[in-house]
Amino acid sequence: MTSKQRAYLKGLAMNLDPIFQIGKSSLTPEVTNAVAEALEARELIKLTVLKNCADDERELAQILSERTHSEVVQVIGKKIVLYKPAKDEKKRKIELPK
Repeated sequence: MTSKQRAYLKGLAMNLDPIFQIGKSSLTPEVTNAVAEALEARELIKLTVLKNCADDERELAQILSERTHSEVVQVIGKKIVLYKPAKDEKKRKIELPK
């Protein structure tokens, strides 16, 4: 992913509300599966890491991206933004700049 594409996705993510919260139990298989399903449906999602989560936000973002085969767009404070293009090109909602 180029820096121009990353900047474009950051701009889109600014208006998104977090749809998942990672709490005390950290990354369970259920959370990982839910994130994967949401990425397939939406392509770009935002997550919040709660204060009672002992894990580092950047590590969580990296682990989630590996498990869901997605890209980490950004990690700011307790917010994580992930992107994964839809498998079917006809269903893609986000067109990245070249």
